[in-house]
Amino acid sequence: MQISDLRIRLKALGAQPKHANRVLRLWANALPQDHGKRDIDTFLPARLREALPTLGAELDGLAQLHEEHPGDDGSARLLVRLVDGQLAESVLMPPGRIPGLCVSTQIGCAVGCTFCMTGQSGLIRQLTSGEIVAQVALARRLRPVHKVVFMGMGEPAHNLDAVMEAIELLGTVGNIGHKNLVFSTVGDERAFARLAQGPVKPALAVSLHTSRADLRAQLLPRAPRLSPEQLMDQAEAYARATKYPVQVQWTLLEGVNDSDEELAGIERLLKGKYAVLNFIPYNPSEGLPHRRPSWERAAEMARHLHRRGILTKLRHSAGQDVDGGCGQLRARATTAAQPVRVLRGRVGEAG
Repeated sequence: MQISDLRIRLKALGAQPKHANRVLRLWANALPQDHGKRDIDTFLPARLREALPTLGAELDGLAQLHEEHPGDDGSARLLVRLVDGQLAESVLMPPGRIPGLCVSTQIGCAVGCTFCMTGQSGLIRQLTSGEIVAQVALARRLRPVHKVVFMGMGEPAHNLDAVMEAIELLGTVGNIGHKNLVFSTVGDERAFARLAQGPVKPALAVSLHTSRADLRAQLLPRAPRLSPEQLMDQAEAYARATKYPVQVQWTLLEGVNDSDEELAGIERLLKGKYAVLNFIPYNPSEGLPHRRPSWERAAEMARHLHRRGILTKLRHSAGQDVDGGCGQLRARATTAAQPVRVLRGRVGEAG
């Protein structure tokens, strides 16, 4: 279900924009359709009122909790079952200043990053904008969500229409601040152009992972062939236009991109840029060749860059204790010989 199609459907039921926005707002915020002070018997058109029970059940069914894996760090990996039986992953972030959720935009991914389990299957299908927002609604039944990061399964730039539709809804009636909507990309020029045109302009994250063009082509074999310099120039132009610093994602792989040579490359690329570098130690995936460097090496790299004026944050990869790297839950569930056991423990109160 695309949100644009849902709006057409609501209009056919007699909904004016204010009525449609009310329905969408309550859904995106995981609230019942009779919530609030307004008397829906007098506010909503009769045909829309009559259709609400069926419509509400259909919206709730777009994304249902299949498994929940709480982590020791306060995160929770959610395996989400869609209407056609496909499984997507969402991640409730560890508690912090802004409670956040990482959502998927595709089943599988065409980029084929060598360190990512999602890309090993290739692209299976796109998620609709309704399925993307439904992940947020589902998560909000478990705990508050005030930040949404498009960094789960899939490359958002390869599903641009649906992702931008979801961003627009979440940034308006979904009550998410624009800078707390984070669009992550491996570097697709179509995304840079499109992000600047929308009524909701999200923050931007770019998956860089190396300062070397040759190594990047190996690690991200089907990413657009922008050089690291071209990628950073385009990303920073958008960041300065929106006044949100670009978030540079760097998955630390032992013996691959944790060298002193890479430190020099990072300094060359990011010195003076309106950017924040996020070091994320690799979350190992069974069957993939990479390893996580020691925390001491990762911390040493971050300190080195700080001393040279590069704002660097060393992140803990959420859910390492439950092997929750992106795509791992889905891979285990879809290859398991036995039926998957649903974990029903909750991690917070509905928001």
